[in-house]
Amino acid sequence: MGLMDQLGQAVGGMMGGQSGQNPLLQAITGLLGKDSGIGGLAGLVQAFQKNGLGDIVNSWVSTGQNLPATPSQIEQGLGSDLLKQLAGKAGLSSGAASSQLAGLLPDLIDKLTPNGKVEAGGLDQLMKLVQGKMGA
Repeated sequence: MGLMDQLGQAVGGMMGGQSGQNPLLQAITGLLGKDSGIGGLAGLVQAFQKNGLGDIVNSWVSTGQNLPATPSQIEQGLGSDLLKQLAGKAGLSSGAASSQLAGLLPDLIDKLTPNGKVEAGGLDQLMKLVQGKMGA
């Protein structure tokens, strides 16, 4: 099983038991890789900040309560080109992808930033989180 498959399953488990074969989750784990076009987790957070959604994304990173996001805010934060790219990889419409991401991204980013800050190696952090859950 490849790393992306493992991450997809892990993220699916963390997000309420959704299938690890969920192509949108797999697209997101690819997006969070440090070699992704957006620049990994830090780049994703910066994209939201740059697109006027700093308060929302900063709440996901912080140790406080996560602010919810609407599908239109997800599109605004990611940008329509990136959203279309993710939707295409997942075989979804942009609207369906943004709706699902509105539920996934706040929790995912929150879990990847347990100390309230974006650290290098977001995927490393996710794997540590997963290994901790699997070892329990």
